[in-house]
Amino acid sequence: MSISLPSTGTVTLGGKTVHRLGYGAMSLTGPGVWGPPRDHDEAIRVLRRVVELGVNFIDTADSYGPYVNEELIREALHPYPEDLLIATKAGFVRTGPGQWHPVGRPEYLRQEVEMSLRRLGAERLGLLQLHRVDPRVPLEEQVGELKALRDEGKIADIGLSEVTVEVLERARRVTGIASVQNRYNLTLRDSEDVLEHCEREGIVFIPYSPVAKGALAGSGSPVQHVAKAVGATPSQVALAWLLARSPVVAPIPGTSSIAHLEENLGASTVTLTDEQVRELG
Repeated sequence: MSISLPSTGTVTLGGKTVHRLGYGAMSLTGPGVWGPPRDHDEAIRVLRRVVELGVNFIDTADSYGPYVNEELIREALHPYPEDLLIATKAGFVRTGPGQWHPVGRPEYLRQEVEMSLRRLGAERLGLLQLHRVDPRVPLEEQVGELKALRDEGKIADIGLSEVTVEVLERARRVTGIASVQNRYNLTLRDSEDVLEHCEREGIVFIPYSPVAKGALAGSGSPVQHVAKAVGATPSQVALAWLLARSPVVAPIPGTSSIAHLEENLGASTVTLTDEQVRELG
């Protein structure tokens, strides 16, 4: 298939210019985002195919596995292409499949940044995102520790995940914030105000679950009629809508299948009319 990622436009993160259609690596773990993938060799092939297709923005986290995801990325791709941005996260402790516990103590965040550097085989993390704000620790202490790590050269850019506009602005009073990663797609738009704020402020908005965990990809998808009209799949239309929504949006669809990966990246060739964007949005 023909894929044209440059047509998606670019954003700048971690000192790199990356295509707005990235890849979320969370799917490359076991059930409940716990343990190794069912097929280790296929996971490695998927990651290598991601880069072969021109994607230069991969999203991961220390909690995916935990640790498994970062280790897979290093095995598959190290030494990394010069233009590849690997964004990771810290701030979640895992105690079992599907179990997530925010921990934002400064010493813990520092430990996890150091360990992510080691697991990824990197001298600096291009983008480190606070995976969740820990309500038991002052936000300023959590973000302040990430700022200290950036000042030490261990992080290039700092991002946040699942935050409100108010929390984002509190964090920005401590240091610059390069990105926000919130759940957002055609059918779930609770973060509309955050996206609009990011657009005004020039902050990259990374929508996770961009096809609603597959709900927008099947035959019963609410975008099916537009997909038929443009000759694309529903998931491609859902991703194309996100790309058309704002120039600061950088979706990270994830999959453990090469065929599905290529289908998702085919969204880069889908052009929606203004009328179709309005109809969907």
